[in-house]
Amino acid sequence: QLQLVEAGGGLVQPGGSLRLSCTASTTLDFNSIGWFRQAPGKERQGLSCINSSGTYTEYADSVEGRFTISRDHAKNTVYLQMNSLNAEDTAVYYCAAGGLRGLGLEIDQYDYWGQGTQVTVSS
Repeated sequence: QLQLVEAGGGLVQPGGSLRLSCTASTTLDFNSIGWFRQAPGKERQGLSCINSSGTYTEYADSVEGRFTISRDHAKNTVYLQMNSLNAEDTAVYYCAAGGLRGLGLEIDQYDYWGQGTQVTVSS
């Protein structure tokens, strides 16, 4: 059973940066990976995804140009570099692994989910 663990969340000031990591219990070589977030009272939102080879990425409009997804196959880890953070980025961030139903930012395209890591942007 594939297990995912997110790390790197925390409290950051507006305009600051964080790098989240998503580490798997087994190889991720065959999985696409997505990053999602959920703010209190809001639906879970897809932010970014990367294909199994790392050659294709996709971003939601809300994070395009500020967030960068990348992966390290040797470490079974996917990263989300987040820059120019603002209060609207405050949420619990989740990574998810999929690959059987195409690559994208829809929740139902992913089969395995991490437990989430809290990101709070505040002065």
